[in-house]
Amino acid sequence: MEGQKMFVQIDQNDLFPYLLVNIGSGVSMIKVDGDGKFQRVSGTNVGGGTYWGLGKLLTKCESFDELLELSQRGDNRTIDMLVGDIYGGMDYSKIGLSASTIASSFGKAISENKGLDDYRPEDISLSLLRMISYNIGQISYLNALRFGLKRIFFGGFFIRGHAYTMDTISFAVHFWSKGEAQAMFLRHEGFLGALGAFMSYEKHGLDDLMVHQLVERFPMGAPYVGGNIHGPPLGDLNEKISWMEKFVQKGTEITAPVPMAPPGTTGLGGFEVPSSKGDTLRCDASELNVGVLHLVPSLEVFPLFADPKRYEPNTIDLSDRSELEYWYTVLSEQLSDLVDKAVASEGGTDDAERRGDAFARAFSAHLARLMEEPAAYGKLGLANLLELREECLREFHFIDAYRSIKQRENEASLAVLPDLLKELDSMTEEARMLTLIEGVLAANIFDWGSRACVDLYHKGTIIEIYRMSRNKMQRPWRVDDFDVFKERMFGSGDKKPEPHKRALLFVDNSGADIVLGMLPLARELLRRGTEVVLVANSLPALNDVTAMEVPDIVAEAAKHCDILRGAAEAGGLLVDAMINIQDSSKESPSSVPLMVVENGCGSPCIDLRQVSSELAAAAKDADLVILEGMGRALHTNFNARFKCDALKVYLLLFHNYR
Repeated sequence: MEGQKMFVQIDQNDLFPYLLVNIGSGVSMIKVDGDGKFQRVSGTNVGGGTYWGLGKLLTKCESFDELLELSQRGDNRTIDMLVGDIYGGMDYSKIGLSASTIASSFGKAISENKGLDDYRPEDISLSLLRMISYNIGQISYLNALRFGLKRIFFGGFFIRGHAYTMDTISFAVHFWSKGEAQAMFLRHEGFLGALGAFMSYEKHGLDDLMVHQLVERFPMGAPYVGGNIHGPPLGDLNEKISWMEKFVQKGTEITAPVPMAPPGTTGLGGFEVPSSKGDTLRCDASELNVGVLHLVPSLEVFPLFADPKRYEPNTIDLSDRSELEYWYTVLSEQLSDLVDKAVASEGGTDDAERRGDAFARAFSAHLARLMEEPAAYGKLGLANLLELREECLREFHFIDAYRSIKQRENEASLAVLPDLLKELDSMTEEARMLTLIEGVLAANIFDWGSRACVDLYHKGTIIEIYRMSRNKMQRPWRVDDFDVFKERMFGSGDKKPEPHKRALLFVDNSGADIVLGMLPLARELLRRGTEVVLVANSLPALNDVTAMEVPDIVAEAAKHCDILRGAAEAGGLLVDAMINIQDSSKESPSSVPLMVVENGCGSPCIDLRQVSSELAAAAKDADLVILEGMGRALHTNFNARFKCDALKVYLLLFHNYR
């Protein structure tokens, strides 16, 4: 309503019944009672074809898109008769009608001595759009009322993500139902028929397709400038880079790939004409951008949610303009440094330079698009922004921008690990556990996504930074539940609690973070008889460690620790590792396994509704979840609740959290 999009997460168990209103050339209204249980209950011949046909006759527009774009510059007050026109500009409050309510579509054409050529095509198009949208909304509500349905879904190519069309239909449903019924729209509703046909084709084996198996990505796949496609889709990376360079050389910014912008509403009676943006980056707010839908059958829902229906990964509400502006600034300021590292990771070649420049322009276009219309790519959270950046890097063939940095930091941290383990082993159990948690917090400072961390790198070595950070980890912390965790681990009396059966440790950064922070904690859990699963990214993101890299790190650490060696052997991590453990004749102590699984994602954050099948399987026997790092424990999953014990450990590196 009023131009604001609200994304709704619907429980599949509470989906039915509903009314599906498909608006194509005409309109069909379908009552859906369950999966495969539906019937057409009504319809109308006044639909998208009516709008296009009448619009073509009245405005001479040749295409549906042209007609819609024309409506954006219209003012229906010049041709529609409003309640205020009848009552001297006053509301008709006795029956609840405002002065801006349309009393008669095209009503002013009756009394004015004007011909068709005297009316602006823009005004005609807008008036026609409102007339048809309002009537479809009313008929839809009456059918919902007939069957006692509170939920109405609208789809079809007539809507096509057009903000004003959705707004007028929503208003009509709200008005006629007195707020009791709700109009709902589907992203990319224009493709419902095509997607339905695809899914019903048995050879694809998609009978059990679930929403968590679908991932939408937004590549720069077509040459958009000024709201229009210029030429065919971009065939390869070189074409994509050349296109961006071409328009930058001409002084025209690249457009995020979304056409058309809606007029700003001034109430139900009229619209403002959008200001001209000339050759600046055009970020239009009318259409939801069409991405590329990827089917990933191996993705599953994390099985340890206490209440899956209430799970929302994102902690920060980016519909708050101040939050969006803050993160826009953070990501924009980081861009130059990220490009430098990405180019260096590819050898600093001319080709890498070109790709780096193209990546920067593409990601900047995405950011500007989202600043103008946050809902352009769907519901926007910080996790989506950060994943978009990583996807954009991969699109321009930067697979691991921090590869060399991660290798150096791993080597430096592994060199001092033996001394840290000796220090820990000299402590009592309870003192050691506090020191371990302090160590995880201290090591979590090594995050290249934080400006504070980047500044520290210029002032000291990894070990110096780690020691400085650890010395500052004095309790109480801002969020401090260590005493509860300590009691669960050691008990409060003579009776010792049973150790956890299996712990999932979601690791964060390479280098000191995993080597000096999470590995020693994993070692302590193994010592207590708890199986440990290290959960790491499937794909690189910033300096985050990946599941492919963890076994080599563990193998190096195992050279200096019998506990880690035995657990790694039990978990199968040392079978293929090329290591030369000193005194190899010495048998490793019997141990519970240490395992590694990939999480199914390539982002600094994680949406636990879409995890790898390996992680989902490993989680079924877990009774302890430890989420480490701001991305996985604060930016996302801070409010997540689990069936088992859970620990969220992170160092606050951004100051916008209150």
